[in-house]
Amino acid sequence: MRVHLVDGTYELFRSFYGAPSATAPDGREVGAARGLMRSMLALLEEDQTSHVAVAFDHVIESFRNQLFEGYKTGDGIDPDLWAQFPLAEAVCEALGMVVWPMVEFEADDALATGAARWADAQGVEQVLLCSPDKDLGQCVRGDRVVLFDRRRGEVYDDAGIREKFGVAPASIPDLLALVGDSADGIPGIPRWGMKSTSKVLEVYGHLDAIPDDAADWSVKVRGAKGLAEQLADARADAELYRTLAMLRTDVPLPETEVEALRWRGARRELLEPLCAALGERRVIDRVSLWQS
Repeated sequence: MRVHLVDGTYELFRSFYGAPSATAPDGREVGAARGLMRSMLALLEEDQTSHVAVAFDHVIESFRNQLFEGYKTGDGIDPDLWAQFPLAEAVCEALGMVVWPMVEFEADDALATGAARWADAQGVEQVLLCSPDKDLGQCVRGDRVVLFDRRRGEVYDDAGIREKFGVAPASIPDLLALVGDSADGIPGIPRWGMKSTSKVLEVYGHLDAIPDDAADWSVKVRGAKGLAEQLADARADAELYRTLAMLRTDVPLPETEVEALRWRGARRELLEPLCAALGERRVIDRVSLWQS
């Protein structure tokens, strides 16, 4: 079996900025929720989709905001998008999918936990992390746990991550700590760019293994002396940024067995009134399986 773990927050953002605007009968903006419904139904219609869970950032802030004041918040999110967060969770629940709404943790932490929990479960051939988020690249294991960009139809296994980022999956948190990640509010270390960072991490793997003195480096990169000095002066910051970038695999997800993720059909008692409220009645005709 293949297990699909979906980044619902990304899917909602993608629908909001990619799907047409639409209003519900009561006048609310619901284009993103309707787009998400069609996207998730398309995933459920695929032949090899059998076990699925969707994680959402129920709130944007998480425990990381307590570690670093500059970490991402919900500030700046379009109100029309923000208002559809509860609708997005309701859509996936009505479709019969397992839904993980995250509060203390982030959606990516839930996906990382699921991948760690079920990658080696009996009968599981592959776990697909359905997101283009580079953070999740750290969870990739060979071709058993892969990153799946549904929009582009691209799958990144271990070799794919190395080709795309120049480092092994386990080094992704170190890469983000040094280079920074504007999407999450991680500033990175000055002068450390993607090319030099990946080259250094290709040799040392993790930032705490990089010597303070460039004279001790066994890899040659342009501006090594300046890079080493910047890192030596900001070790504590770099370690904090790495902690922020490292996904947790201990989220207390309620499902313990992978079989709990099996899709058994949409829930008619939830989907029909939700579709009526969203003004998206045509979806009902597309549902191929209903829970009894």
